[in-house]
Amino acid sequence: MQKPSQNPQQNPRQNPPGNPPPGAAGAAFDPDSFEEQPEALLLALIGRIEAEMAELQFAQFTSSDALALGMLLVELGSERNLPIAIDISRGDHVVFHVALEGATYDNDLWVGAKSRTARRYGEPSLLVGLRARRGGGRIEDNPMFDRAVYAPHGGSFPLYVRGVGPVATVTVSGLPQVQDHDLVVEALRSVHQDAGRRD
Repeated sequence: MQKPSQNPQQNPRQNPPGNPPPGAAGAAFDPDSFEEQPEALLLALIGRIEAEMAELQFAQFTSSDALALGMLLVELGSERNLPIAIDISRGDHVVFHVALEGATYDNDLWVGAKSRTARRYGEPSLLVGLRARRGGGRIEDNPMFDRAVYAPHGGSFPLYVRGVGPVATVTVSGLPQVQDHDLVVEALRSVHQDAGRRD
């Protein structure tokens, strides 16, 4: 696979406007920042994502579920004018894919690389990158990690079925990586809340 070029929406940045400086009250770990950040912020973000993995599990996941989740992400992205690509895949079988206004071919490359990462490691692509940051490292520095195939950047989340494990992935690309991840989690949480109201 051609290595994804950096999407301008996903370029590393120093300290985005509106974000507290690392270590300030209310700050969160920013995986795109080049600045030194407290280990506690990294561990807090890892813990948050692990809790999301435990929370956001399906009793089953069908093609109809994939359509509903995909259309919800389209609705959220369209309402907010987000230049995102959205993908839901079972392995190499794409069951939902759309590019909203402003998304580019590069976003499709990012979707593929992030989805393969989530599928390979069985956990959100953001978490794959964050785990390697403990102790100051990066997974990209591991010679066994193929950067032409995988991308440990936020935006792909395995779709877990209770008692089975991951059966598919949902991926968003086009925003800074934590925002990609958070949009997916927002949609998953909404789908689960709707299912709970129907039960």
